[in-house]
Amino acid sequence: MNVQNALRKEMKTIVKKYYNQTFAEKTYTSGSPISYGGRVFDAEELQYLADATLDFWLTTGRFNAEFEETLASYIGVRYCYTVNSGSSANLLAFMALTSPLIEPERRIMRGDEVITVACGFPTTVSPIVQYGAVPVFLDVTIPFYNIDVSQLEKAFTNKTKAIMIAHTLGNPFDVLAIKEFCNKHNLWLIEDNCDALGSMVNGSKTGSFGDIGTSSFYPPHHMTMGEGGAVYTDNPLLAKIMLSMRDWGRDCVCQPGQDNNCGHRFDGQYGSLPRGYDHKYVYSHFGYNLKITDMQAAVGCAQLKKLPHFVEARRENWRYLRDALKPLDDKIILPEALNDSEPSWFGFVITMRSGTRETMLRHLDMKKIQTRLVFAGNILMQPCFESMESGSYRVIGDLSNTNKVMNDTFWIGVYPGMNNEMLDSMACAIKEFFV
Repeated sequence: MNVQNALRKEMKTIVKKYYNQTFAEKTYTSGSPISYGGRVFDAEELQYLADATLDFWLTTGRFNAEFEETLASYIGVRYCYTVNSGSSANLLAFMALTSPLIEPERRIMRGDEVITVACGFPTTVSPIVQYGAVPVFLDVTIPFYNIDVSQLEKAFTNKTKAIMIAHTLGNPFDVLAIKEFCNKHNLWLIEDNCDALGSMVNGSKTGSFGDIGTSSFYPPHHMTMGEGGAVYTDNPLLAKIMLSMRDWGRDCVCQPGQDNNCGHRFDGQYGSLPRGYDHKYVYSHFGYNLKITDMQAAVGCAQLKKLPHFVEARRENWRYLRDALKPLDDKIILPEALNDSEPSWFGFVITMRSGTRETMLRHLDMKKIQTRLVFAGNILMQPCFESMESGSYRVIGDLSNTNKVMNDTFWIGVYPGMNNEMLDSMACAIKEFFV
C-alpha cells in the first residue's frame, strides 16, 4: 500500500507538469475567437481524474458519494443524486412525480396539466410531453426572460398538478410568487436550475425552493464534469423515488459492489413475487440507468471547490458588460435581475430595439464572437411541435414577449474564462454595429 500511495503521489506531480505543458493559460490577443462558454480548470481536475482512474472503479463510487454530499450542502438540501446529464435530471425529476408511491390526488397522471413556458430549453418540456401530460404554456417578461406570474391563475384548472420551469440564463424566476401559488393550489414545483447554479434569492440558493431541483454539468455550465447532472430535494419520499428510478427502478438502495446493507435481502415479500425473492432484483418503478462514472464525479469534486469563484466571476463579467453597453440603452434592451436576487449569470442577454438580430449576429460572427439564442425561442414554432395533436397542450395569451425573444433576442458569454480585454472586444463590436 505504501508503494501504491507513493506512485499515486508521483502521478499527481507528473499530471501537474503535463497540465502546465499542455493547458498553460494563453494570453488573449485582439481578434482571437471569443467563445460564449467553456471549461475552466487547472491541474487539480486532472489530478482528481487520474486518481479516480487508478481506482478503476468504473461506475459510481467514493468520488460520487463525496460530490453528492458536497453539492447538497452547497444548495442547502438534504438529498442529491448525480445523473448523466441535465436533461436526464429533468426527466428523472418529472417522472418521480408519476410514482405510485405518491398519493393519487397529487400524483401526475396522463392528461394532467403542468404549467411551463414556451420560451426555454426543450428538455424542460420534453418529459411532460413524452409522458402524456399536458403542458400549459405561459409567456415570459422582458427584460427578465422568466415566467409571467400574472398569468398563473389564468392557467390553473382542476387538472393542474405542477409547475416545471427554469431560471433563464441564471436570472431567478419569481420564486416567492411561484411558491405562494403552488402552496395555494397544492402543486409540485420542479426548479430547473441548470443555468443558475449559485444564484440566490433572499439569501437562499436557487434549486432549494422547489420540491425538486435539477442541474447540468455540461462544459459551458457553471461547473463541469463533461457530461453529467444532478437532482436534489428535501423530500425523503421524492429522494427515495428518484434513487430508485435512477438505478433501474430497483427497490434496493445498496451501492454498486454492496450486498444486503439492510440485512433483509432474502426475507421480504414484494408484490406477487415469491417470499424471500432477492431484494437486489425487486423493481418498484419502471426506471432507467442514469448514473455517472466515478471519473466524472472526481472532476466534479475538484470543480466544486472553485464554484464560488466561478459564480463571482460570472457576476463581475455581467456587470462589466452591462456598464459598457449602457450607452446603447436606446438601441438594445439590457437585461435586469429579479428583485432581491443575486444571479449566477449564465449569459448576457440582449434584445434588439433597432436593427435586425440576423444582421447583428452576422456582424459578431465576422468578429469571431460566439452568440447563442434563448434556446427554442417559441417552442411551439419548432418542428417537433408539428406532430402535436390538438388538445395535447394549452397556451395562455398570445405569447407576444416569447415571439419577440424568438425574433429579436440573443446572448453572449460571461463565463469565468473571460477577461476584461475579451469583454471590451464584445462590447466594442456591438457598439460598432450601430455606428
